[in-house]
Amino acid sequence: MKQKVAIQGIKGSYHHGVAQAYFGEDIDVNECMSFQEVVHSLEHNKSTDAVMAIENSIAGSIIPNYAYIDEHDLTIRGEYFLPIHHCLMALEGQEISDVKEVYSHPMALLQCKEFFRGQPHIKLIEDADTADVAKRIHEQQLEGVAAVAGETAANIYQLNILAKEIQTIKSNSTRFFILNTAEGSKSEKRDINKASLKFLTDHKKGSLATVLNVMSDCGLNLTKIQSLPIISMPWKYSFFVDVTFTDYDDYAKAMSILKIMALELKVLGEYKNQNG
Repeated sequence: MKQKVAIQGIKGSYHHGVAQAYFGEDIDVNECMSFQEVVHSLEHNKSTDAVMAIENSIAGSIIPNYAYIDEHDLTIRGEYFLPIHHCLMALEGQEISDVKEVYSHPMALLQCKEFFRGQPHIKLIEDADTADVAKRIHEQQLEGVAAVAGETAANIYQLNILAKEIQTIKSNSTRFFILNTAEGSKSEKRDINKASLKFLTDHKKGSLATVLNVMSDCGLNLTKIQSLPIISMPWKYSFFVDVTFTDYDDYAKAMSILKIMALELKVLGEYKNQNG
């Protein structure tokens, strides 16, 4: 039975590339035009798994996606780091001087802002997906319009690449979470050396530092911390963290202590560290 994977975007998008790299090319893809649709796909069994971008090395965290994972009780079953190589593409015969408008996902445009500062004649317009813009240019034969997307999209939708590697920082990469429902998570403990957690502390001096010290004392390495405001509690925050470890027992010990110390502790996922 083929894996059914929900992605944000369409075939040729970066999410599609991650889905194929993680699960293999023989998968069915459920194309979603928003992260909210990706969540809906999982919750209504339209897909077995999902790929969701969570942070970029240039643009930073995609904050709403942390909330989606938490509020909809999704489980992180893995992660994937994808090097991002943005290209400017348009119909055959078009030159950069012909381009009046460039459409792409807002994150892609943000990552290429230095390139476009040198092209003041081009208007940048945010769109839902990198590859979807490339597809639209091809289908509607749009002249004077270009897309920022990966080279795969240019190949699929028969567009001419006007410029390669236009991202500001050439070592640009995006981290993606591989998600499913809690019932579908089946990670083996021997493979687990990373976890994503959410916790709340009381509003006292040193509370956060105390939690972080427990993690350190138990041999956990904090690789990411992200705060999100609690909507129902003004000026109070929940914390989302990633920790790595070499011994699962050390991690289990830390969890047993933190369950007592924290006002709330939630394991969003336990998985294999891709960079480890």
